Amino acid sequence: MSATPIKIAILAMGGEGGGVLADWIVDLAEHNGFLAQTTSVPGVAQRTGATIYYVELFPAQQAAAEGLAPVLALMPLPGDVDIVLASELMEAGRAVQRGLVTPDRTTLVCSTHRVYAIAERIALGDGRVDAISLLGHAHAVAKCLIGFDMARLAESSGSVISAVLFGALAATQALPFTRAQFEETIERGGIGTQSSLAGFAAGFAGPRPEAPVAPAAPMVPRDARGRTLLDRIMSRHPAAARALLVEGVKRLVDYQDFDYAALYLDRIEATLARHQNETLHADLARHLALWMSYEDTIRVADLKTRDTRLSRVRAEVRATNEQLLSIQEYLHPRLEEVCDTLPVALGHWLLRTPWARKCVELFTSRGRVVQTNSVSGYLLLSGIAALRRWRRGTLRYHVENERIEAWLREIEQAAPPALAVEIVRCQRLIKGYGETHERGWRNFELIRLARQRAGNEMAPTTLHELAEAALADEAGERLEEALERHALA
Repeated sequence: MSATPIKIAILAMGGEGGGVLADWIVDLAEHNGFLAQTTSVPGVAQRTGATIYYVELFPAQQAAAEGLAPVLALMPLPGDVDIVLASELMEAGRAVQRGLVTPDRTTLVCSTHRVYAIAERIALGDGRVDAISLLGHAHAVAKCLIGFDMARLAESSGSVISAVLFGALAATQALPFTRAQFEETIERGGIGTQSSLAGFAAGFAGPRPEAPVAPAAPMVPRDARGRTLLDRIMSRHPAAARALLVEGVKRLVDYQDFDYAALYLDRIEATLARHQNETLHADLARHLALWMSYEDTIRVADLKTRDTRLSRVRAEVRATNEQLLSIQEYLHPRLEEVCDTLPVALGHWLLRTPWARKCVELFTSRGRVVQTNSVSGYLLLSGIAALRRWRRGTLRYHVENERIEAWLREIEQAAPPALAVEIVRCQRLIKGYGETHERGWRNFELIRLARQRAGNEMAPTTLHELAEAALADEAGERLEEALERHALA
């Protein structure tokens, strides 16, 4: 046969309508003089069910003229795909990585929004792939790239991203069909027709110009204590650090209260009395605020019961006022988290008393499901959140407070300032709660002990290397290798 099939690969995640999009393309082709075949290869363990759908189209008239049935492939081959549709930027990157996008033939249509991959989410540090670099690489290897934020258009049109992709595909004219034929395909589906047509129209029209964003109004606290803290930042701290300090204060007022935010500024001013360094000032403003707002059971319960969270969930699932929404939380607090929430003496007693530990573990050995928006579930979590006023008396606050003070003393004593900066940045190892927090703290302690052995003779680059090694893997093998390489083990 002289004609060759049109080969289309669709990369989408679970729930994004990749299968519907593939079916639309098949229906479009079969109603307009083409033979079509579709297959899919699900990746259930990857990216919430990331799947590759593959479609091949062949002119029925050509097949009839030659009296032969075409043999259509079941899988896309590198370098042999005409059109790639990707529901998200990382999916486009995955297509590029697999060699499905080539500059001699492939039209790449993708949404530029991001849904972070598992590898990005589980990274101990910032594991995000740079979106600009990813988009630039896709542009370099595609014959034609059509990319814009299709998730935003789907949301604004009340549709789903598959409909927007279908519209963007029609606009490329990479397929020998008219816009009307595309729209007739959606109408034949008979389900969600109007919203799908709206999404299609949005995708066909392409990206909309962004409305100009007005500059954020300066923070004007309504509370006199807030105005006092803001005046203190503006009068005592350099301009380069003020924005971070304001955010730090807002975060800690929300986390605890105004006195706690004042303690934050006290600590920064006392620590930096020795170092006049803008980089150190800004980094300390950021990392101290993060450490002082450590995650504990009180914070988790507070965030889960906020009105803003419940409203956001309703908006995300598009629940109407007439629909009931149930939010199920899976909670599995360990004995350690229970002790951390108790007063210092009681928490220490429970940790070192075997029979008491066993009694508590009877209730904590298994997780439980709590319905946040039920009366009992909400009262349980809001009751835990209400313990915030007594947080300063808990075992966890006592432990974290001692650790923060020791860290600040080390920053004060460090020389040169570049070493102090790296000591500040080691805080990024400490995050989360439970086992995640324990792993981070273990690595932080190993690096701190190594730094104490080396003293101020340790080069800032060495400390930076140790921190990067600690963030490279959960098991700590890379950190151990780095410590041995520098004779600090």
